[in-house]
Amino acid sequence: MKKLGLLLGILFIGFTATAQDAEGVTITVIIENVLNENGQILAGLHTEETFMKGQGLDNYMGEASKGEVSFTFKNVKPGMYAISVMHDENGNMAMDFEDNGMPKESYGMSGSAMSMGPPTFADSKFEVADKDMELKIRF
Repeated sequence: MKKLGLLLGILFIGFTATAQDAEGVTITVIIENVLNENGQILAGLHTEETFMKGQGLDNYMGEASKGEVSFTFKNVKPGMYAISVMHDENGNMAMDFEDNGMPKESYGMSGSAMSMGPPTFADSKFEVADKDMELKIRF
């Protein structure tokens, strides 16, 4: 569990938005079950090379809103990607953990597998082709 904490902490440190130069598709992400309005929502669009290693190719940071939150990643080139999302309720830009190693804050990944232990790119990946996409993620 400490490895999960370290990886998620690194993932959300130093968020800055970056844009891709080439034209591509728009990925709309909908978080369906934000529990409260505390803090902010942090998300990253990743390739296998960046997944759980720091900033994504593109990142999102926005105010939390109870219920549903949506945002977009624009100009995404065709390829395999994964999206990681967390609800940073206290605004410290890091995942917080209980003494037993369990996360205190909600998080989710693209893909449907929710395994015990750190998320994997293989379980979270999806393919971007030539059409805009909409992905729903639940915490």
